[in-house]
Amino acid sequence: MISDSALWPQVEGFLRYLKVERQLSALTQRNYQHQLTAVVAMLSEMRVSDWTALDAAKVRSLAARSTRSGLKPASLALRLSALRSMLDWLIGQGVIVANPAKGVSTPRLARHLPKNIDVDDINQLLEIDVNDPLAVRDRTMLEVMYGAGLRLSELVGIDIGHLDLSTGEVWVIGKGSKERRLPVGRTALSWLERWLELREWFAPEDNALFLSKQGKRISARNVQKRFAEWGVKQGISSHIHPHKLRHSFATHMLESSGDLRAVQELLGHANLSTTQIYTHLDFQHLASVYDAAHPRAKRGKS
Repeated sequence: MISDSALWPQVEGFLRYLKVERQLSALTQRNYQHQLTAVVAMLSEMRVSDWTALDAAKVRSLAARSTRSGLKPASLALRLSALRSMLDWLIGQGVIVANPAKGVSTPRLARHLPKNIDVDDINQLLEIDVNDPLAVRDRTMLEVMYGAGLRLSELVGIDIGHLDLSTGEVWVIGKGSKERRLPVGRTALSWLERWLELREWFAPEDNALFLSKQGKRISARNVQKRFAEWGVKQGISSHIHPHKLRHSFATHMLESSGDLRAVQELLGHANLSTTQIYTHLDFQHLASVYDAAHPRAKRGKS
């Protein structure tokens, strides 16, 4: 068993550190635990029983074994990142003096551009026939997610107290427990007011804004399922999922404003480079902006 390994006590200490001191999300903690469990299992097979015996050659061997076992590049990058973080923590604990994983390169990942939904399809998706309270709830969730560019975890995490209808703002907790206030458009606000009138019908068991039929906070999985179903019902050709709405928000905002810094703040990105992934504006749009704005443009014109 992994828990019998001599390496495991330090892993448990690191996981406690992530939970208590770093206060990372439950999902992030599970990801770290999953990857470090695999690391300990492989190191045990390699007869490594002490973290001080780990060197760069053994880390490279661990990476090679992981690849041979069928681990995808993105998952391998996550595994090495988890190992690096834990070894940095062990340095701070005085267990080791250097991080042997620092010199091991992470596989390069292809950056896939998420597809967005065009404005016409967004309008078609949101024209839901609200003939029951669940449809009102779903329409409201769609309006808020697209209207504020939220992550799925941010949407399901909203409490009643996080809303300020008078100022048109919502307060969310993003990655790394970072808080931010976001504007909510008039349309989303009107649907929030409509949903709040019906919310009590669900016999709420907590302060969650969006509830399941049982009166509990709606789960992320339930939201994904409902959004996909509405995409089919509304005749949208592409699969509808929460991140696609967030990406569409970012794309449409950038197309309209061109203000990358503002969109970065709205999305809650720590680095501008993350926001730049969303700037896959087509060449014709860029060319038209260039022609209209640059004093030396006038391309193709005499």
